[in-house]
Amino acid sequence: MKFKKLIALGLAAVMAVGLIGCGGGGADTTEEPAGEVVADGEVDKSAKLVIYSNSFSNDQDAWLLDAATKAGFNIECVAVGGSEMADRLIAEKNNPVCDVAFGMNAVEYERLKAENVLMKYTPEWVDKVDMAFGDAKDGMYYPIIVQPLFLIYNKDVVTNPPKAWEDLQNPEYKGLFNMFQLSGGTAKMITSSILQKYKDENGEYGVSEEGWKIIENIYANCHYQQDGEDYITNVIDGTVPMSELWGAGVVKYENEYNTEFGIMEVEEGAPFVVEQLAIINGSKNAELALEFINWFGAAEQMLGWSNNAGAIPANKDALAQVTDQKIVDMINNTKVQDVDWGFVAENVTDWVEKIQLEYLD
Repeated sequence: MKFKKLIALGLAAVMAVGLIGCGGGGADTTEEPAGEVVADGEVDKSAKLVIYSNSFSNDQDAWLLDAATKAGFNIECVAVGGSEMADRLIAEKNNPVCDVAFGMNAVEYERLKAENVLMKYTPEWVDKVDMAFGDAKDGMYYPIIVQPLFLIYNKDVVTNPPKAWEDLQNPEYKGLFNMFQLSGGTAKMITSSILQKYKDENGEYGVSEEGWKIIENIYANCHYQQDGEDYITNVIDGTVPMSELWGAGVVKYENEYNTEFGIMEVEEGAPFVVEQLAIINGSKNAELALEFINWFGAAEQMLGWSNNAGAIPANKDALAQVTDQKIVDMINNTKVQDVDWGFVAENVTDWVEKIQLEYLD
């Protein structure tokens, strides 16, 4: 990955911000905007702080629970899928349960902004991250983790791996690759990164007939993951030897299972998303949430999270200290796909709905 190219991705996400706000399906923005959270003396760190995240699956929250407890915080980690998480926060906005949102990408956070779900704040480590990746305009969410999105495969089973996502529609790969449910952010963003290449202003939801046919064929060929299914074991034992996976998952599972996955090498590169941190409007512990974010987003904790989850930290000081060779190689060797995230943001809800209604049984 070349971080100069990644800056362009961040700027594209910022462009998406403006487009979402102008979209025809946006929320009613006449609500009174949320106030700003500022530190105001001592806070009671023993009060329970509820954190929603799509990064807590597979016991990844264990490290955070332990580290936060040692730092004096009393946190409850709630694992929620990426798109489901945004829907849940919107549904709860009049009686919020969550204090801190961790994970998801800027497209989802812009939905939350439009629904008046977030509060403005400024973390102490703001100068350590590139705000081209976050909410540079309003300061309601901040970049925390950088995630490339891949197709991985069992190198002992797949001897002729695909070289592009479009190759997955070929008969030779039928039933051999796992696609995550579209309620999750990884599947949604990978699918969107394919569709946006076939932009056609006269096509359905801005996509050409060719683009929709490719997506239809891919989903007809795939193994669509079911709830509770162990997709990593399926890759390793060859049952379903290929799967979508985010970058941190690649590192985590290779280390955990003492294996090495093949990664589809796409000429145009891999789509990247940037996970964020935000404070929920209406939280009864907003100042405590800010103190937690100041702690969690600092270099020491970001390095700890990186070592635990195999993630690429957005904090520059933490990134400079990463020693896991798998992460270092991912940083240096992964090309960033040029994705029109503004176009994605305008259309992704309609795209997902069409696929779920028309292409999935």
